[in-house]
Amino acid sequence: MATTDSSGAQLSVIGLGSMGYGMAQSLAKGGFAVTGFDTRPDVVAKFAAEHGAGAVSLAEAAATADILVIVVVNADQTQQVLLGEGGLLASAKPGAVIVSCATMAPERARALAEAVEATGRHYVDAPISGGATRAAEGALTMLVSGRPEAIAKARGALDAMSAKLYLLGDESGIGASFKIVNQLLAGVHIAAASEAIVFAKRLGLDIAKVYEVITASAGNSWMFENRMPHVLEGDYSPKSAVEIFTKDLGIIADISRSEKFATPIASSALQMFLMTAAAGMGKDDDASVARLYAMIAGLDLPGAPASDKD
Repeated sequence: MATTDSSGAQLSVIGLGSMGYGMAQSLAKGGFAVTGFDTRPDVVAKFAAEHGAGAVSLAEAAATADILVIVVVNADQTQQVLLGEGGLLASAKPGAVIVSCATMAPERARALAEAVEATGRHYVDAPISGGATRAAEGALTMLVSGRPEAIAKARGALDAMSAKLYLLGDESGIGASFKIVNQLLAGVHIAAASEAIVFAKRLGLDIAKVYEVITASAGNSWMFENRMPHVLEGDYSPKSAVEIFTKDLGIIADISRSEKFATPIASSALQMFLMTAAAGMGKDDDASVARLYAMIAGLDLPGAPASDKD
């Protein structure tokens, strides 16, 4: 990926989870000097040893960075990182660019942009899609909006993290809106895929063969193809956790009420994720919705039996 538009820029990545670590790794491979920060010192030390430098505080991460990429869970965490005690805006360089990657309601993105821009820094609304593997490959889809001068300053870094970079408008919040539409479909597709695979189990079918057939048929979806191998392998270590979709589908429910626009299918999917979380699987992989269906039906999937909630 080209990195010329941010040539010589110093970068810090805030949040070295499954997505943030891969994104920081991609930036380092793209030739950037990258500092990583996370609340887990062992993860920071690992990144520093493998790819760049580590920071022990947000202030240290912000002090020399021209571009700060925030990869945390939600709007509240993003706001805390920016505006909380010892937050980035207390130490960031004048003219620094904040690239915000968390999924959030559009109005929260707009409010954060206003807060950042009021201090003389720049804000790029840049939610991401693609998963941890693509993050590590620099092959994410990024849904970007914001002031053109802010995007121009961050462009090389954005290119280094993405395979598809969509420039969606000159106002923060537009990227967030596109991501919310994506998450509506993603959540519905995971819930539907989980329902389908356990329905197949109830019918006495070989679910591995069902996976083979459906992925070659019209009923396939990206989520069925990507998530159902987790069910077949009985591996629910979180690539994307159930709680991500209780959050994102919850945002959609809030927008649905405020816009007076019914989203009944998304609402049904939200209830499945909420029940899965309530059954003790909130931090497990989002394919755990299939485990919930199996528990209700008294069926055993590969791996732990349906009665096992751990």
